[in-house]
Amino acid sequence: MRERALFFVQIHIHGRGKEKMKKTAVLFLAAILALAFVLPLQAAPLKLVAAHNQTSQENPYQYGMLKFKEVVEKLSNGEISVDVHAGTIGTNEDELVEKLKLGAADVVVASPGFMTKIGIPEVDLFSLLYLFNSFEHWEKAVDGEAGQTLARIINEKSKNSFRIAAYWSAGVRNYYGKKPINTMDDLKGMKIRTQMSGVVADFWKQTGAIPTQVAWGELYQALQQGIVDCAENDYTNFSLLDHHKTVNGKFITETEHDFTTRFVLMNGKKFDKLTEQQKEWITEALKQATVEERQITYGMLSKSKEKVIADGGTVNSIDKAPFIAIALPIQDKLAGKLGIRDLVEKVRAAGK
Repeated sequence: MRERALFFVQIHIHGRGKEKMKKTAVLFLAAILALAFVLPLQAAPLKLVAAHNQTSQENPYQYGMLKFKEVVEKLSNGEISVDVHAGTIGTNEDELVEKLKLGAADVVVASPGFMTKIGIPEVDLFSLLYLFNSFEHWEKAVDGEAGQTLARIINEKSKNSFRIAAYWSAGVRNYYGKKPINTMDDLKGMKIRTQMSGVVADFWKQTGAIPTQVAWGELYQALQQGIVDCAENDYTNFSLLDHHKTVNGKFITETEHDFTTRFVLMNGKKFDKLTEQQKEWITEALKQATVEERQITYGMLSKSKEKVIADGGTVNSIDKAPFIAIALPIQDKLAGKLGIRDLVEKVRAAGK
């Protein structure tokens, strides 16, 4: 076949229109070579790394990220691909924020408390305890003016290094530890694993507890070995890792001190370099992922509580008024310090 092909080419080259055929052949080969280089580049998908710090595959963050992956890959017809990491590139949220800044991750979930380290104190607005009284109140705030204002502040003060792409929930946080708390005095001297954000640590200090930093992935052992006496988180997150089965995690007191906010962050500079079509796909996918994450978070709450009780956990309620009495002055102090009194009042008003 090869000899026949060469013979065919030779006939045309030595025949009539020799020069014309040479030019045509050269142009044809040039076009083939150009396509060989260009087409693979066009077909290569935009690869995104999406990460959160929770190691359980059943965590709402994971469901949300998988929904983002599903939708964006479908909308883009494969032109965007997403690798989802559940605690595999960092179980500390400050690690994930740093990776986002350095370009090692593209979409991460982070709490306000861990983001104070980037030098934007306004993020502590959503770290304030007892700021929200229900999930409905929380949604009105983060999806409304308060959420939009904070997103703008973070973007501007970080010089576009961080862009809030969505607000997710991590449920409502409660105390759990080696003993139930019936009054605030029961917390005195208790080492509590909590976020070390200024306003959060300040709150627990004023209750008499001792705020202690422990990585989320290491907390089971810390509770089991008595390194900490107690912790605070929502039913779903701590039950997925069996914290309630440890020596220092079996008693749960429903303090409901934090209807939690989680930022879904992207690097604004990288986002701005995307095409308008890519931005639309990502934005729509995150919108659908946010609905998914919130619905799963809310839906898992009662099931997780039932699991904790079935596993032998003990649950009690407590008068929250003394805790709220500590929280309100902390809220006011932060609002005055940051010049966001009006914003805090609008958040409060949304819950009335």
